[in-house]
Amino acid sequence: MKQVLFDEDGTFRLGTILSEAGASFQVEAAHGKRSKVKAASILLRFDGQSLVAMMPEAQKLSEDIDPQFLWEVCGPDEFGFGDLAREYFGHAPSPTEATAVALKLQSSPVFFYKRGKGRFQAAAEENLKAALAGIEKKKRQQEQVDQWAADLAAGRVPEKVAANLDTLLFKPDKMSLEWRALDQAATAAGLAPPKLLAQAGALKGAEDFLLRRFKFEYFPEGTGFAMMPPLADPGELPEAQAEAFSIDDHETTEIDDAFSVQRLAADRVRIGIHIAAPSLFFGRDHPLEALARERLSTAYFPGAKITMLPENAVEQSTLAAGRRVPAATLYLTVDPGTLEIIESQSALERVQIASNLRISDLETRLNDAAVAAGRVEGEHGEDLLLLWRFAMKLRAARGAADDKNARLDYTFRITGERIALEPRRRDTPIDLLVSELMIHVNSTWGKWLAERGYVAMYRNQRGIKTRMEVEPAAHEWLGVSHYAWSSSPLRRFADLANQRQLVASLRGDEPVYTKDELSLAARDFETTYEAYAEHQRTLERFWCLRYIAQESLGEADATVIRDELVRLEGIPLVCRVVGLPAATVPGTRVRVAFGEPDYWDPSVLCRYLGTISAHAVAATPT
Repeated sequence: MKQVLFDEDGTFRLGTILSEAGASFQVEAAHGKRSKVKAASILLRFDGQSLVAMMPEAQKLSEDIDPQFLWEVCGPDEFGFGDLAREYFGHAPSPTEATAVALKLQSSPVFFYKRGKGRFQAAAEENLKAALAGIEKKKRQQEQVDQWAADLAAGRVPEKVAANLDTLLFKPDKMSLEWRALDQAATAAGLAPPKLLAQAGALKGAEDFLLRRFKFEYFPEGTGFAMMPPLADPGELPEAQAEAFSIDDHETTEIDDAFSVQRLAADRVRIGIHIAAPSLFFGRDHPLEALARERLSTAYFPGAKITMLPENAVEQSTLAAGRRVPAATLYLTVDPGTLEIIESQSALERVQIASNLRISDLETRLNDAAVAAGRVEGEHGEDLLLLWRFAMKLRAARGAADDKNARLDYTFRITGERIALEPRRRDTPIDLLVSELMIHVNSTWGKWLAERGYVAMYRNQRGIKTRMEVEPAAHEWLGVSHYAWSSSPLRRFADLANQRQLVASLRGDEPVYTKDELSLAARDFETTYEAYAEHQRTLERFWCLRYIAQESLGEADATVIRDELVRLEGIPLVCRVVGLPAATVPGTRVRVAFGEPDYWDPSVLCRYLGTISAHAVAATPT
């Protein structure tokens, strides 16, 4: 029976002709498959061959054929593979020899162009040289990739990989040699690239990865500060008559706000809310303003922060104890008996900061027991009690309800590799004092700017949506008609820009910012502020997982939020629970067991162990 070598979709195959019908053949391949083959696809006819052995023999023979030699002897014209096989072997080629040459020509597209079924033409010399140079280059590149991949597998980080670490992790060029080496090594090790890099020592671990990712996206030029022109002296400002004090955590360096109390007469008390005034140290055209506009806020996360302004700018403006500092002040003249506001006045002035009270120390003096007894011991005790009473008056006036959920806030204290979680009630007298006075100053100055036609960035809240907008509107949850963040100009660009508008209005100057400029800034601020907050939440989840491992906790009590989500008790972490009964009511207390934590995408899946209390209590919102 007649045997053939035929072309099937660019692949050479061997078979036996079973039947012929015009220009088509029924061919049975060596492995038994039957195909319909057109006459044009038949490259060679022969007989008497073992088809099972012929192709392996032809492939082996083909390996010894030098395509460079074939290219040199074939000439410039188009040719058939059989003709070249005859010239190469010096005799009429056997089917195996002819097939071997066909295979070599087919597998050498750099040397030969395919011109038809079984027909080829030598590549032009200049094209061949370029192609061979490209092949050699790719070979050298692959050798480099293999070497770097071997280094990574052995725990060594190549210099080029280390120099491009963040780009490789977060925005890789997948054609680059560095990425190819990393991907090759990671695939061989069965690890994700970040974990392989951590194993090799290029990353310190998951926390390093999370921090790098955040900085790469939001601080592409780095978190440091370039050299800046000097700040200006704010010039002559009135001297405040009262000495002020601040209330902050002991780690706070950007002290934005302070308070003072002056007893003017038996029926008059003047309360001062003093806000740091960095806008008086540098103008809108100063490079610091562009920097603040770019960063938009200080980014906070456990163990560190990335400030909006450089240290020297903060140092000159912060309300640190022992200094007389420029400030924007809201004075409230109050009846000490009724605590009604008689007069409100804003001023730019220099304020003497008498002390920086720290929350951890103040909690021992200004607490529920002290306010119930009507006496606060120690430094500024009488003033603190008056301010707390006044804050409660403001709170009642805006219709704020008591927080019945008694949610806890947690402070993350990180020392080396150890983490401490310090719970703290949200509604302590200290918190209420500070928050109510800040709400009042932000509301008052927001209304002031709106009434005088100075555009500002307002934090408006309707229903469940809170938005940064330049059109003033109510903040329904706070119960105020205007709310323009103005109390943290060292930490938020919105407050700094609003302060510039406030300063201009108090001095009778033209607005510093236009509506379009602040509208764009408001949109950017909202997006960036939420991104910073999400990074903070991510790092908090990471450190919660580390705390669970540090304390060797296998189980914990939790409260059901909704569906399969629970909030752990004693740890500020929300987890998903497997096996929670479908009818479990939000607020139910349950016991859960921890699974294997994922530090790289901070989360841990828990397993339901049982119900502690089936009686549901009000679940706190997420």
